[in-house]
Amino acid sequence: MMEVLVLYYSRHGATGAMARLVARGVEEVPGVQARLRTVPEVSTVTEAVADAIPAEGPPYASLEDLRECAGLALGSPTRFGNMAAPLKYFLDTTTPLWLSGALIDKPATLFTSTSSIHGGQETTLLSMMLPLLHHGMVLLGLPYSESDLFTTTGGGTPYGSSHVAGTDNRNPISDAERRLCIAQGRRLAELVWRMAREGK
Repeated sequence: MMEVLVLYYSRHGATGAMARLVARGVEEVPGVQARLRTVPEVSTVTEAVADAIPAEGPPYASLEDLRECAGLALGSPTRFGNMAAPLKYFLDTTTPLWLSGALIDKPATLFTSTSSIHGGQETTLLSMMLPLLHHGMVLLGLPYSESDLFTTTGGGTPYGSSHVAGTDNRNPISDAERRLCIAQGRRLAELVWRMAREGK
């Protein structure tokens, strides 16, 4: 069974809900399963503030999760048009994987959540691509064969799925956003399966 790592940070729950939808799409492909992981908060002072194991939700990610995965779906809410600091902090610890080339040629895809429709969805997704490109990963977006990209009035971009959570973070994930998350997870898993079958 091949595993796709669905790695995310979520402050108010929207990105976590998207992660579960992406994971659902992954598991629609026979022979592929999703491994959900998150990252802890970071502190502005140099002291530990998080327990080693979260009180609820999936476990915290480790470098081994990345090393072992056959593909990666990476999710973060927007912070001023960029990925959130906790996810960036975790990615900054992946130098050992870069040195060994552990992630080269593994497929990866991205998803995000913002408060407003022009809150930086696309720039956040682009910012998340940069470390993955340095790792030599193969980036996967959403093609316009997903017709929801033409009609969505909320989130959804060719760079990756997205969600407009609203200023109070209470907007439910729309039907179009939900379908795009699932389609993105399924597309990633299909590529993982195809690459494994072809021995790549």
